[in-house]
Amino acid sequence: MKFSAYSSRNGADVSSSSRKARKAHFQAPSHIRRKLMSAPLSKDLRKKYEVRSIPIVKGDEVVVSRGQYKGREGKVVAVYRKKWVIHIERLVREKVNGASAPVPVHPSNVTVNTLKLTKDREDILKRKADARKSRA
Repeated sequence: MKFSAYSSRNGADVSSSSRKARKAHFQAPSHIRRKLMSAPLSKDLRKKYEVRSIPIVKGDEVVVSRGQYKGREGKVVAVYRKKWVIHIERLVREKVNGASAPVPVHPSNVTVNTLKLTKDREDILKRKADARKSRA
């Protein structure tokens, strides 16, 4: 399957049709959903790394900034790309039968407070910061 909506940087084969953009978004493969499921960084992290947002990973500590659970903090326990959501520890809902189920939260509705840093992630932060500096 050709995935042109995200393949071109110069816009040569990218449609401006909102129907095609929605289709490309909701049929996006996992490696592209990773980037689409990015979350903004907190003010202090933004200042430290000079980066606005980063793809969310299991182990990041976040605070919910929108919706019913606004203000709740916790560690990301799952990034569920298939359903476009993340699950946060201690953010659970009681089901009718008494079992607890994790509350799905979209990554754009959380703010990352603490990053789970790996070598790859440090490289991403450095690359994004350098790109930002070169534009300015």
